[in-house]
Amino acid sequence: MVVIDEDPVPNGQLVLKTHTMPRDTNADGDIYGGWLLSQMDIAGAIAAREIAKGRVTTVAVGSLAFLCPIPVGCAVSCYCEIVEIGRSSIKVLVDVWIKSDDDNLHKVTEGDFIYVAIDDHGRTRCLPKG
Repeated sequence: MVVIDEDPVPNGQLVLKTHTMPRDTNADGDIYGGWLLSQMDIAGAIAAREIAKGRVTTVAVGSLAFLCPIPVGCAVSCYCEIVEIGRSSIKVLVDVWIKSDDDNLHKVTEGDFIYVAIDDHGRTRCLPKG
């Protein structure tokens, strides 16, 4: 039996919340996908940095599908869930939601981001134990 989630909720922990601004929009007043991607990368890096106990860099981003346009003035929330931890890499699922004028949450997109822990010289380093 397939169960359909009729009241979906964000996955993971709220890591970043910001508001969309007019400078981040296209000519129709919707937020650029690139702006949203950068916010997701920031959120994922914050989550990965906590695990790495230091500097990380983005090495890969999974596919994104934008489910709805984001108008200017929305509160955008990025939720992060650590999916996998390797020797030096951390895979983070970033789930993005907006709050509409009617106070309902709407999912906008999600994506897998992979980060690698690096040292002060930009070389890969092992993640700390535990």
